[in-house]
Amino acid sequence: MLVERVQHDLFEARQLRVTEPKLCDKKAQQYSGYLDIADEKHLFFWFFEARHEPENAPLMLWLNGGPGASSIASGLLFENGPCRFNASSGRVVDNPFGWNEKVNIIYLDQPVGTGFSYGSPGSTTLANLAVDVYAFLQLFLRRFKRYSELPLHIAGESWGGHYVPHIASYVDEQNDRLVYAPRRGQLKVNLKSILLGNGLTEPASQFETIAEYMCGGAPYPPFEAEDSRCRTWQAETPACLRMINSCYQYQTNATCVSATLYCWPALFEGPLSESGKNVYDLRKSCDETPLGLCYAEFDDIAAWLNKTSTKRALGVDPDYNFQMVNTGVQVPFYYKGQAMLNSAALLAPLVDRGIRLLAYAGDVDGVCNYMGIDRWMSRLEHKHHTELATAPAVPWRTSTRYHAGEIRAAGNNSVAFVRVFEAGHMAPYDQPEATLDMIFKWVDGKDF
Repeated sequence: MLVERVQHDLFEARQLRVTEPKLCDKKAQQYSGYLDIADEKHLFFWFFEARHEPENAPLMLWLNGGPGASSIASGLLFENGPCRFNASSGRVVDNPFGWNEKVNIIYLDQPVGTGFSYGSPGSTTLANLAVDVYAFLQLFLRRFKRYSELPLHIAGESWGGHYVPHIASYVDEQNDRLVYAPRRGQLKVNLKSILLGNGLTEPASQFETIAEYMCGGAPYPPFEAEDSRCRTWQAETPACLRMINSCYQYQTNATCVSATLYCWPALFEGPLSESGKNVYDLRKSCDETPLGLCYAEFDDIAAWLNKTSTKRALGVDPDYNFQMVNTGVQVPFYYKGQAMLNSAALLAPLVDRGIRLLAYAGDVDGVCNYMGIDRWMSRLEHKHHTELATAPAVPWRTSTRYHAGEIRAAGNNSVAFVRVFEAGHMAPYDQPEATLDMIFKWVDGKDF
């Protein structure tokens, strides 16, 4: 397999390794490879051009969460990628609702230890992660100059609700620096919008709603409001919120780790484990699988990605053991208090500078419920705050007239919250046609 190496004078300790696999979508040009950061970090990516007019289509970066959940396995092969894995045939098949119908899309496994990315993680924080992703974007856009002036949309799911605001904020900061301190070869990243899907972004508002959602507020509530467990969770909520707000105020390991250690078992793990449901989709029971992720498809995807032929085609070391979710990646983030940071606070200045913001949420997700996301979106203070906070939810119908959900929007669709009906944590998996319609309308700036 021919491997191209791309370097950048401003990022001397980094290089991009690029190869051209022939897997997945045969109609679109694709590339995969690694961003090498010295000898310590190697971040894997898989990129697909848009199926139609890629030279005019916007660019999207997609990130799954975890931390430690592979964007390749979940985002690409399970949710919104150009192909999905078919267990009966043991092969990938075309996904007619892949988001590369409309966008050139990069799937990135990060941080180190996630999916095919390997090396020594070093200091695992959201701030350091943003620096690494920015370096990736600079080398990627240097190699693929035809995308460098196209609009960039950064999208994330689950813990991507933390990742994306930090990355977008750092990109915007670096763009600002170029105005008064230009550096030869450094590109302005044409950041146009941020998309957060069932994300963990502003924990106070989101933990505030857990008992309310799980105990009667969800479309398929696992508990009745009178359940004694609900009364316990409701009683524990005020203390949790005080601790999270201390984390917001002081942003120290002591305050943020304390909030995590109290709130996570009391108001997150407790209700989810007691529900007896698939926590990612409360309509269903959890399938018992070896990986324990409630979806048998994940086991099949992991097995396919671990095939020697697959790894060779992607430019991956055949001896590397792919993991769908590497739980070892999670621990440093939690014990540095990263889970309870107010990442939404980074979004308000971006909105004020004209960068668009879309938060969408499948409404049967028990992990990051739509009520909490709607609440923090309503509370976020920016130039469109009053308009969004008072905007009514209006029906969203797809181009086929399917009633897919509701939208609240402000600033001529600059800021929007979308509730996706009958969709769980992985909304593009549950409602592929509807979420593709959402992407079409969002990147084109059209009214829902």
